[in-house]
Amino acid sequence: MVGKKISEEARREDIVRAAYDVAARQGLEALTLRAVAARADVSHGTVLFHFKRKRELVASLLDRVVYATAVLRIPDAVARVVRPSERLHALLRAEMDRLSADPRHFRLLLDYWTIGVRNVTIRQKIRVALENYRGGFRDLGDAIVNGEFPSTAVRPPRVSASTVTGAGVAAVAVSLIHGCALQSVIDPKGFDVQQHFAAAAQMLDRLANDRMTALTA
Repeated sequence: MVGKKISEEARREDIVRAAYDVAARQGLEALTLRAVAARADVSHGTVLFHFKRKRELVASLLDRVVYATAVLRIPDAVARVVRPSERLHALLRAEMDRLSADPRHFRLLLDYWTIGVRNVTIRQKIRVALENYRGGFRDLGDAIVNGEFPSTAVRPPRVSASTVTGAGVAAVAVSLIHGCALQSVIDPKGFDVQQHFAAAAQMLDRLANDRMTALTA
């Protein structure tokens, strides 16, 4: 019986998946059309049919790298946490664990950022991805800055003298997560994720307590 012929779209997806695997293991510098062909178990000509040059293949992988490193994942257990500061703690922990567990994804993001220094299209795509990633933390940041009052409660007036904003909290949260991933890439044996998270949680607790004190004073 003749096997079912794979569609060109499915073949292209297999090639991209193989390319991501090669790049994640060895970096973008080691990515070649022949290495991808071997990984995908197809001929070099088949890869050339879909991607004429290496730069086309590199460009096609960026969305996958962004999804792996700069798209917020909110586990169900985290979504059920009611208090904003506690939810932020849980979300930070989940994202730190996720990105540090397999640092190859973040290493690829660093490779792309190096390219993006001279490539406007890549730099812009990464910038937008990071902006959206920070946006996922902004509501929690706003809630913490505003004192974590329930939505039905009458809130005290906001302290205008404060320079801390929800956007600022979100930016710090992303910095902590990506800083954790970066150190996991550079110094996997010397870096302790647990210590990093404990320090981050303590900093956020102090911010939440200071804001509550300021708003109720």
